Amino acid sequence: MLGKRFSRMALGTVVGVMLMAAAACGGDSGGGTTASEAPTGAASSEAPKSALKVGLAFDVGGRGDKSFNDSAYAGLEKAKTDLGADIKELSPAADGSNRGDLLRQLADAGYNPIIGVGFAYGEDIKKAAEEYPEIQFAVVDSASNAPNVTGLLFAEEQGSYLAGVAAATKSESGHVGFVGGVENDLIKKFEAGYVAGVKSVKPDAKIDIKYLTPDGDFSGFKAPDKGKVAAEKMYQDGADVVYHASGDSGLGVFQAAAAAKKKAIGVDSDQRQTVKETDLQPVIMTSMLKRVDVGVFEFIKAFQGGAKGGSNVTYDLKVDGVGLSTTGGEIDDIQDKLDAAKKDIVDGKITVPAKP
Repeated sequence: MLGKRFSRMALGTVVGVMLMAAAACGGDSGGGTTASEAPTGAASSEAPKSALKVGLAFDVGGRGDKSFNDSAYAGLEKAKTDLGADIKELSPAADGSNRGDLLRQLADAGYNPIIGVGFAYGEDIKKAAEEYPEIQFAVVDSASNAPNVTGLLFAEEQGSYLAGVAAATKSESGHVGFVGGVENDLIKKFEAGYVAGVKSVKPDAKIDIKYLTPDGDFSGFKAPDKGKVAAEKMYQDGADVVYHASGDSGLGVFQAAAAAKKKAIGVDSDQRQTVKETDLQPVIMTSMLKRVDVGVFEFIKAFQGGAKGGSNVTYDLKVDGVGLSTTGGEIDDIQDKLDAAKKDIVDGKITVPAKP
């Protein structure tokens, strides 16, 4: 199963080795590779576990969003359990205006490395990295922009393609929807992959697309009421499956699906397991998994082994950095089709677009 076949050990080994190799080369803020392209044979030296103090700054929505931020925190917790890390997490203001301040608070408190969760940390991480050159930083969903910054990137379009295949195959009406939190380049990757996946199964499918806020207004990731209204309209117009990439706003999408007795697709984590409302769980037929937890943990582990920044790591389908959850068994009957689509992407037979 795509969700259950993920091998943390295999991915961890390959990513850790890649980061160590980057450290040996001195890093290159303009370079990058996928985790699956990592070289082999690099050595590592363990730092004392007691010296490992890891800071993490959440994106808007913070801990408890049952999605992107919680996935990052799972990686931080694993570092505490497996690596003996002393951990600290901070959440930004509702408008995200104090992201830079959070990074400085962690740096001044002696945390190293420090992770910014979300592309919106890109410029703040760059500034902090210049101010604290002795500290290693990582930023999720944004490329490295300094010698002491590691970019943790994901092939969201590939995982979303599989979500599109699942949606189109399961749709009885041939009408599906997509709700994006913020209309920016990152969320458009989800849209592009999803639409391509739907069209690969049903070329004539109708696809409703709605963004909750424009680029720059991050409140779209924390607006369940807006997510609910957007999804309600899609279900009323005939859609029977709606995929969301909207953070905490996805709760509203699930509420709309439950009321309409239709289906939804979650994002980032296995939301059928993370959503606490038991009446909403059955409407989530699958979730597009984005293994932010693995990216965070492997960065911390590589740092403990002596790795430095200055490069990017991309988690794609080849290393199961993205995929679909299988909780509930609702996509078990189409697993062969999903596996075939995944194989074609990994083998290069299908190139998934990253832009609509």
